[in-house]
Amino acid sequence: MKAAKAATTATKAKAGTESKAAATTAKAAATTAKGATKAKAAPPRKAPKAESHLAMVRRARRINRELAEIYPYAHPELDFRNPFELLVATVLSAQTTDLRVNQTTPALFAAYPTPEDMAAAVPEEMEEIIRPTGFFRAKTKSLLGLSAALRDEFGGEVPGRLEDLVKLPGVGRKTANVVLGNAFGVPGITVDTHFGRLVRRWKWTDEGDPVKVEAVVAGIFPKSEWTMLSHRVVFHGRRICHARKPACGACPIAPLCPSYGEGETDPEKAGKLLKYEMGGYPGQRLSPPADYPGKPAPALGAG
Repeated sequence: MKAAKAATTATKAKAGTESKAAATTAKAAATTAKGATKAKAAPPRKAPKAESHLAMVRRARRINRELAEIYPYAHPELDFRNPFELLVATVLSAQTTDLRVNQTTPALFAAYPTPEDMAAAVPEEMEEIIRPTGFFRAKTKSLLGLSAALRDEFGGEVPGRLEDLVKLPGVGRKTANVVLGNAFGVPGITVDTHFGRLVRRWKWTDEGDPVKVEAVVAGIFPKSEWTMLSHRVVFHGRRICHARKPACGACPIAPLCPSYGEGETDPEKAGKLLKYEMGGYPGQRLSPPADYPGKPAPALGAG
């Protein structure tokens, strides 16, 4: 009797254990299934969406508006009093700074104030005057050639058309657009090294050829903005968005820049990288516009 009762108890215990184990297994299976369902239901993480052309255009125009507030005094950084002086100064600015050109041109224009005077110059004498700008022999040849062309083909006047300007010795589209935009009020985009570098950093284009860059940017902005856009971008490139080490941490348009982080992001360290008036230093012009907030540049040999 006792043996039968013990057997019955053992059978019940075994059944209970099996039942409990089965329940645990079922619960675990249910949990696994539920987790699998959740995992399956969770959408996969997508890669960042590429910026559309329209979004890029909107961002580019916003950058231009921001730059207009940062540099309301943006201007050509070459000293000049007339179209001829601007043309000559721009030719001289190749492979050197506007500051060095501005320090050199007072003596040059004192010696040769008109195209007729410059066309008749003794090459060796001109070379000595413009030597500080570098490549002075090639530049002398260009200045003598363009001055003679102005004298012989344009009555001693600088033409106000792109197609005429680019025919002059040493004058390309960049120089022509500088002269047209700042001496004649004809809108133009000046693609120098600063401009090209920044528009690529801002992902407006990945083109490297200046003519192609000019065409792309011209399609983003209305013609009325071209000249001032050029000044603002160049100002920003010279003062904040430098070639080797951009001052990202001190850049007012950092939130709009897809290349943020290429340079110094620490605000204090970035602040020490600022140049010209942004860093409290003289600008590039000896005779800057009245609204320029920085200090005039020193004359050649001064200080």
